[in-house]
Amino acid sequence: MFGFIGNIGPWELILVLLIALIVIGPGKLPDAAKSLGKAVTEFRKSSTGVKKEVEDAMKFEDPPEEETKTSENKDKDTDKS
Repeated sequence: MFGFIGNIGPWELILVLLIALIVIGPGKLPDAAKSLGKAVTEFRKSSTGVKKEVEDAMKFEDPPEEETKTSENKDKDTDKS
């Protein structure tokens, strides 16, 4: 559920929220939470877009595989000569 916050346990999360409540205040806390949520959403969209662009660029950078002649094809070519 909270995969983006790492290894923060429930007590640490409560402590962070309590400090935020003291620093920001109860009136501005909902607005701050909304702004933080929008920022996280925008960051995820941007990182997904960059990841897709990199993957697309890597598709075009791979050189096409050249067909190598097998020993049979080489033998056929030398027989024709």
